[in-house]
Amino acid sequence: MTVPVTGTDAESPADPSGADAPRAADRSRQWRKLGRAVAEAVPAAVIAAVVAVVLIVAIRQVQWPAYPSSNQLRALTTVGQFVALAMLVVAILWARRPATTRWPMLARPLSWVGLSTLVTITLAMPLGATSLYLGGLSVDQEFRTQYLSRFVDSAALRDMNYIDIPPFYPAGWFWVGGRLAALTGIDGWAFFAPYSIAALAVCAVLALVLWTHLINTDVAILAATTVAVVTLAHAAPEPYAAILVVLIPPVLLLAWGALARSPGEGWAAIVGTGLFLGMVAATYTLYLFWLVLTLVLMASAAAFGNYRRSAPADAIFWPFLRLIPIGIIAVVIALPWWLPYLWQVVRGGGLPGGGSAMHYLPGGGATLPLPMLSASLLGLLCLLGTGWLVLLARSSRRAAALGVGIVAVYLWVLLSMAATVIGTTLLGFRLEPVVIALLATAGVFGFVDGVRAIHLATNESARTLAMLLVLGGIAGAGLTQSVPATLSGDIDTAYTDTDGNGVRADMRPPSSVAFYPEIDRVITENLQRPRDETVVLTADYGFLSLYPYFGYQSLTSHYANPMARFEERAAQIAAWSKLTGPDELLAAMDESPWRAPDVFVFRTSPDGYTLRLAEDVYPNDPNVRRYTVTFPASLFDNNNFATELVGPFAVVIRR
Repeated sequence: MTVPVTGTDAESPADPSGADAPRAADRSRQWRKLGRAVAEAVPAAVIAAVVAVVLIVAIRQVQWPAYPSSNQLRALTTVGQFVALAMLVVAILWARRPATTRWPMLARPLSWVGLSTLVTITLAMPLGATSLYLGGLSVDQEFRTQYLSRFVDSAALRDMNYIDIPPFYPAGWFWVGGRLAALTGIDGWAFFAPYSIAALAVCAVLALVLWTHLINTDVAILAATTVAVVTLAHAAPEPYAAILVVLIPPVLLLAWGALARSPGEGWAAIVGTGLFLGMVAATYTLYLFWLVLTLVLMASAAAFGNYRRSAPADAIFWPFLRLIPIGIIAVVIALPWWLPYLWQVVRGGGLPGGGSAMHYLPGGGATLPLPMLSASLLGLLCLLGTGWLVLLARSSRRAAALGVGIVAVYLWVLLSMAATVIGTTLLGFRLEPVVIALLATAGVFGFVDGVRAIHLATNESARTLAMLLVLGGIAGAGLTQSVPATLSGDIDTAYTDTDGNGVRADMRPPSSVAFYPEIDRVITENLQRPRDETVVLTADYGFLSLYPYFGYQSLTSHYANPMARFEERAAQIAAWSKLTGPDELLAAMDESPWRAPDVFVFRTSPDGYTLRLAEDVYPNDPNVRRYTVTFPASLFDNNNFATELVGPFAVVIRR
């Protein structure tokens, strides 16, 4: 017994003959559904954004104790989650009432409020006493904050670090955040956390809107909520990936409707799939390539299904032909974000070398992600989803769509491990949140179908149904309140890192980041020009995250734009440090093939001024080796340089 569904989630296989209904009527119905979905998405996004902003602002108005040293924020997070889940339960119950009930559409706006509240509280409450997001300003969050800060300073598509180079990493999420921060007058580092949380809340609600146009509203609310919760636990530290993860499960159902329907039908689903593919292309390259693989596999599965049903030849080839308009729509959306880089590649005569973004193989990337085997509530849910997929793979469009996505993840992970033979990877481990979300979605459908089957098998016993629903509700509450514990390491870092105001949220003495404002003052007073016209050579990349100076060198080669020639720059820096006098240094800087530094920000040591740089040592794990380059202070003993000591730093400015 399966859950009654609507729209493209109908459980019967596609009928290539189109005999079930006139094709024109079906096309009209699909376009009307798309129009209603778009019309509903706008107020849903607005409501989610308002809820997120109001809650974040309200939480920030209170002086909370630090999360690592007190359980108060954890307790209030649980209370807020309970309230949000209660709203969602009421929305589900309301959605199940007869259509003749007064205000039958009340369930949907209530579910938008409940889901956006759940997402916001789960992240904003634990971070209530810090201005930083999960992970603080450490490692990956350094370059992410730097990227967002770049677009706070200017709307131009520029690399996060290097001057006069177009961006290599998709800028969509960061550009939107930077422009919103500029509109509100908030510094990029301070805007990163509220923007990440609000964006997640909005996209979770948009996913819910899409779900409600694919399946029944009550099951849609349950599926969207579950996906949002597991995404918060396993993808929230990478917010621009998380906003895609919450949307991927319903989009795969939409894509199956686009590719598996009869020729001449499903064009609204084609448009929707193309729009999402374009959004992914502007946001996260890895997910783009995985999604393309998924769509190709999905088209192959649809074509094979048509072949087995002895469909006409056009029905067999039609799924592949439908990939063309999907791709065209995606390219149109992605091109503005990629055009500057592609144009630079054409002008440069070919693809740049030296990129090592794929050179990372942690322990998790050397094994298949098998969340269904973990001894936890999530593992149980994923195990249930695995069983449901196996049982209904051939009879359910939902199972087929989710199953193809999961197969694509495992295929990508295996290809990533195999690629180590040629000295690279495909970063397969970063798809683990996707497979968790897909399996959890299948688990929701398996739970609903299982409850219905048991209910019927027990002669529709009300007590049995109540028991199953209560057990499911308790499991859902337990899964939800476990999210802060899963994120505890990233939450702790947000409290122990020093923010842009020179403050640690745990009220302990700040790190050397507290000297950054003074370094900024020294540079601006000496150069008297905008920060985005200044190139700084430093190994303290957190400084470049807080202030929109351009860097001469990046944090590591893995985050560096391939056009920047990371290894060659590193060799040049080392060569400069071995020169014997300021005149030689000035001449070498003038001969540099890249814009030379206007400012050096060193660490002081008894031997001189030091920079702690990094080199790629893949396939080792860790994949980065740190080394120190020391510049003699005598290299800057010249009227062309001005040197000022700021705490442990030596700020050297070329006049």
